[in-house]
Amino acid sequence: MSKYSIEEFISKTAEADRGQGFFELETDRLLEVNLTNNADLVWAKMGSMVAYEGKIKFERERILEQGLGNMFKKALTGEGASLMKAAGQGKLYLADSGKKVILLDLQGDAIFVNGNDLLAFEPSIRHEIKLMRKVAGMMAGGLFNVRCEGTGLVAITSHYEPLTLRVTPGKPVMTDPNATVAWSGNLEPNFQTDISFRTLMGRGSGESIQMRFEGDGFVIVQPYEEAYYDMKNGG
Repeated sequence: MSKYSIEEFISKTAEADRGQGFFELETDRLLEVNLTNNADLVWAKMGSMVAYEGKIKFERERILEQGLGNMFKKALTGEGASLMKAAGQGKLYLADSGKKVILLDLQGDAIFVNGNDLLAFEPSIRHEIKLMRKVAGMMAGGLFNVRCEGTGLVAITSHYEPLTLRVTPGKPVMTDPNATVAWSGNLEPNFQTDISFRTLMGRGSGESIQMRFEGDGFVIVQPYEEAYYDMKNGG
């Protein structure tokens, strides 16, 4: 176990300006957002603020801010899809359950992110909530994802080190929905149930429901199952 004097500990863990710009990784698991003037703002996951300095105002995303369609999606997905808008001038620090933070620089690209794994994005990024209706009765969580598109930075999170799998024509990739972090915007996953696996286990299990990706793109997974299945509803 390492021992530090107070001065040594402060020096080792102190915030440092790394000159990375709007989004800056203070550590692998903590994101700093640099709001340089009162006109700056960032979209972030509700509850992800751990600290800030300066004059920053926080506002929950208004129910009609992204249109009537997203209003109904929010009503169905509950708190999991909630975003907040932070605006002002100062430094904002974001984190989510100690998960690893990954910064993606979109250049006119589109990416789907599991709603649990979207930490923050620049206002230049367009976002839309997408429901996974086919598994709504089987899963207690992770029923939605967010499509992010445009030019700008998107911060996603992963428990431990993520793995990216290529999806190519004729070679589909199957994943556990609870371990699936994100996938390329041109892919539309299908859901399949592995009856033989459920029979082997004797009851519903995570691996019995799978996401099937076909086409040309990629899918990002984490070595962790983030949500839990609703056994009462057939999961």
